[in-house]
Amino acid sequence: MEAIEDLELKPCTSSIYLRPYRLCYRQNGTKKVWDFMKIHDSVSILIFNTSRQCFVLVKQFRPAVYMCEVGKHHPQLFQNRDNESFSRLEDPLPAAVGVTYELCSGIVDKPDLSLEEIACEEVLEECGYHVTVTDLRKITSYRSGVGVTGSSQTLFYAEVTDQMRIGEGGGQAEEGELIEVVEIPLEESMKFAYDETLQKTMGVIFSFTWFQDNIAPKLQKK
Repeated sequence: MEAIEDLELKPCTSSIYLRPYRLCYRQNGTKKVWDFMKIHDSVSILIFNTSRQCFVLVKQFRPAVYMCEVGKHHPQLFQNRDNESFSRLEDPLPAAVGVTYELCSGIVDKPDLSLEEIACEEVLEECGYHVTVTDLRKITSYRSGVGVTGSSQTLFYAEVTDQMRIGEGGGQAEEGELIEVVEIPLEESMKFAYDETLQKTMGVIFSFTWFQDNIAPKLQKK
């Protein structure tokens, strides 16, 4: 991933992806206040390449993860949060501290498309594989970020072959996406899932475990 330069933290006054709210309510006679963010729901896809017995993940730089690490080393960046602008960080950390391994995923922002259709688009854009709605198996839906966003994510499973890869993937450059497609061999997947030196989402750990319980036993019988 490219080096991080000209880092400056500023207040977010408007966004097309998230909206902050403060909820005031009464619960069991007690007045309470809770701040939360309204964001899009999302889909994720666990992709398994049967040609080479490996999982297909994506690897990308996540600014929020990066800034959590920056905050540990430079807490002064967050101290004056009410100012109109924050001081620039002259010596940013390497981009690697903000890179994570994730399932192929995307936000649900196209009301004319089903969750399955959005998932198929994401698999092609991010990983280069052509899959259809009938290639998808729904695993489950769950809530993520329950303390901050409460958004819903739907997880699918898709098996692909080398012949189904028709592009390089990598995301949409015009939207600023910089995604690396990575493959995790099946025999190394659980070691990878619990290796804390490799930053990853909970979706990776959960889906690998689901695969071991629901798909791997069938592969062993073949």
